[in-house]
Formats: sequence, structure tokens, C-alpha cells
Amino acid sequence: MKEYSYKPREYLLIGNLDFYDNLVILIYFAVVFLIGIISARGKGKSAKSYFLADKKMGWIAIGTSLFATNISSEHLVGLAGASSAHGFSVGHFEWLAVLSLFMLGWVFAPVFIRADVYTIPEFLGKRFNKKCRTYLSVVSIFSYLFTKIAVTLLAGSYLLNKLLGWDMFIAAILIVLLTGIYTLVGGLSSVIRTQVFQAFVLILGSLLLTIYGLNEVGGISALITKLPPGYLTIFKPFSDPDFPWTGILLGAPILGIWYWCTDQYIVQRILGAKGIKDAKKGTALAAGLKTIPILLLIFPGLISAVLYPEVKGDEAYTYLIAGNLLPIGIKGIVIAGMFAALMSSLASAFNSTATLIAIDFVKANKPNISENELILIGRLSTMLIVIIAIGIIPALKMVNTQMYVYLQSMQAFISPPIASVFLIGIFWKKATSKGAIWSLTIGGVLGLTRIIIALLDKSFVEGSWLLNIYANVNYLHFAVLLFLFSTFILVVVSLADQKSNLFEYNLSIMDVKDKELGLITPSSKLKRE
Repeated sequence: MKEYSYKPREYLLIGNLDFYDNLVILIYFAVVFLIGIISARGKGKSAKSYFLADKKMGWIAIGTSLFATNISSEHLVGLAGASSAHGFSVGHFEWLAVLSLFMLGWVFAPVFIRADVYTIPEFLGKRFNKKCRTYLSVVSIFSYLFTKIAVTLLAGSYLLNKLLGWDMFIAAILIVLLTGIYTLVGGLSSVIRTQVFQAFVLILGSLLLTIYGLNEVGGISALITKLPPGYLTIFKPFSDPDFPWTGILLGAPILGIWYWCTDQYIVQRILGAKGIKDAKKGTALAAGLKTIPILLLIFPGLISAVLYPEVKGDEAYTYLIAGNLLPIGIKGIVIAGMFAALMSSLASAFNSTATLIAIDFVKANKPNISENELILIGRLSTMLIVIIAIGIIPALKMVNTQMYVYLQSMQAFISPPIASVFLIGIFWKKATSKGAIWSLTIGGVLGLTRIIIALLDKSFVEGSWLLNIYANVNYLHFAVLLFLFSTFILVVVSLADQKSNLFEYNLSIMDVKDKELGLITPSSKLKRE
């Protein structure tokens, strides 16, 4: 068996990249900015053009944008790092994403598009009330700060620090500036059109890294032989602290429904579609593209486990790039792919945050506000969110050394009440506003409590038997319990409140059968394609 003696300090800091690597990266940035600025022309004249790209996005743009939005620097760092420590079992979230995307296209997208809304909280406000809308907007912005923007910046600045020796804080600021220019100017249109190119660069870079990595270890068969025991196991035992099979089968789908079907960060691309047919085709394309991470992001982690057995967690990806594995020029393409993943997700988060603040908070309270003022508020709001995100990066690094597991656990504490309210609210017409807000509030408090406990000193938590039990429930099992409890509250309160609220619903899909869609969709206040 070939011995690998790569030493961390020899490869982590690259003083300067080769000329051809720098040239590739510069070409990448030039193309991205060119696409972004050209796409921005005329997109700041109305809220519809800025926030929803005039609702003219075709299925190819939607599919590639969904993929590029999802795959970010924390995927490159976190998913590779998680697979280097846990093996193939981390791929469950990627496989389940395929099913969630089809659910988005064939169940949720037709309802959202016909509701003619700018944001998902706006839809929830139409289905229930303003309190539900405000709750989801606040929670969404909070989740973007701690599970999207900040972690993406953390992962990106971490990579730049390890690969180029940049200071992490300065790197985060530079990343924001590079991404923010075309995002602020062109809105969703610039974001989606640049993501079409970025998706191609991301896939190419990941493919090259995988090919050269497999060649280094001697091919797939050699990789399988050299992996530590248990790394090819798909389902982990019930007692596994990160990926128990029960949590994967029951808890992970809850996270998937929230993330792929009800989160503004993802669904805003669907809201900008030309119509329902393009939305369906786009989600199908994204589902196909989501099979790629299993090969191109998990395999690098497995390769790292063989080449660098002493390295586990988030450092695995940086070792592969920083070493002498990649030849001149190819390394530049792989790093360009890293920038593509980073910038595409950040741009989506910036635009979605701006949309939520401008539409759900400002326009909801000032319906007569001018288009120019609304766009300006969106841009200023994005700048504020970015500043806050940069400020919390140092604190986030202390939370977990495995970003991918951290992301999934945070989403498990946030998503169950939201997923419950959407599923029950869409499929059950008797769900009432009071039931929804009680479910969201109580479920949200329980989830927030779990987040706070996770941040407390371990000795303090272990000193209380109640806190200890609460803290030691696996995050995926916790998601299942919280989903069931939130659903129970929603159903019980709604049944008790039927007399006062039974006829308030106007966006339940239980109203009328629509032959065009092949499912039951709302009839009132809906826009025909």
C-alpha cells in the first residue's frame, strides 16, 4: 500500500499561485461581473424586475440557479469534511433533496405561482394572517444570518485563509464586496444569470478535483480498499451521534421540505419563473444536478481520508487543493469553482434578505410606497445584514468544527414548525390562523431553547438532568419530535377554533380540482398561467 506523508504546514499556506492559475481566476471574475452587469440593465425600475426578474426566468436558468444557490462554500468545506470523518452516510441529505425538489415543482410551486406573491411569508399571510407572515419573515432572516450568509462567509474566508494566507476577517469583507456589486445593482436577474455560469464552473472544478484525487489513490477500487472500516456504510446505527438511520429516514425529510419547498432563499427562483411548466422543468433539472454532489463533493472527502488520515473535518478540502495534487492551471479552475459556489449562494441570500425586508416589513405596512424607494430599502437592508453577518463570524467558528453537521443541526431546530404549518395549511382547509400562530410560536420557542442549550457550557448543562436530556437528543430525532408536537398543536387549536376561523382560509389547495395541474389548487385570489 502506498504511504502518504503529506505534512499540513507544508501545503496549507500558498504564498502565490502560479501565473496561469491566477489568470484562470481573473477570467472567472471578469465573466461573472460582465454577466451580472449586463443582466442588471433595466432591472432597477420596478420591484417586480428587481426582486422577481420580471417573472421571465426559463427552466434552464431556474434549474441551474437552484443548484448553484444550494451548493456553497460550506458544502465544499463541510460536506467534504463530513465525508472524511463519517464516510458515505453524509450523502443522505443530497439524495433526499432530489425528492424534495420534485415536491417543490409538482406540489408547492403551482400553489405559490398562482398565489401571485413576492415572498413565501406573504403566501403564509394570505393563507393565515399577518402574524404568521411576520413570524416566518423574522425566522427566515435569522436563519439566513446563522445558517447561510455567516456560515458561507466563514467557510469561504476559512478556505482563503488556508489556501492563500489571507486574514479571515479581511477575506470575508472582500468576498462580500465582490459579490455585492452586481447583486445590489441587478437584483434577482443578475443573481440567476450569473449562477448559470457559476454552476458550470463549480461542476467543472469539482469534477477535476475528483478525477485527480482518484488518480492519486489509484482509482475507485483502490479508494474503496484503503478507506477505514465503516466508511461505505450507508445507514448508521440508531446510536450514531450525527447520522442515525432513524433520524435520516424520519427527520431529514422534514428539513428537506422546509429548505427546498418553503424557504424564500430557494423558492424565490420559482416565483420568478415564466410559468408553472418552467417551474416544474426547472426543479426537475435541479433534481438531476443534485446527484452530482454525491460524486463530486463526497468523494473528495473520502479521498482526503486516504491521503491525509490524520486530517478530519473541515480541513480535508483545503488539504486536497493546497497540496501538489493538482497541476498548474487546473488548480486555478478548482479555486474558481470554489469562488463560484461561494458567490452564488451569497448573492441568493443577499437578494432574498432584501426581498423579505422590503416586501414583508416595509411594503406590508406602507402599501403606497414608490418602486424606487422599495428597491433602495432592499439594497440598504442587504448592506446591513452583510455587516451583521461579518460581525458574528468569529463567534460561529467556536460553535462547531464540522460546518455541514452544524448547518443541519441548526436547520433541525428551526424547520419543523414551519414545515408543519405549510403542509397542514395547504392540504387541510380547517387549519386556522390561531392554530398556525400557536404552532409556530411554541415550536419556535422549543427550537430556540435547544439552540441556546447547545451554546451553553457543557458542565452547566450536565449539572441539570432536564437540560442534559434535552441537549442529548439527536438533532434529527429532535426534528421529528418537534414536527409531531407542532402538528398536534396546530390540529388541536384549529379544531377548537373552527367556529371563528373556518371560513377565513383563502389559499388552501382543497378548494377546487384543476385539470391543468393534475392536483387540487386554490381558486380564490389565484393567477392563471
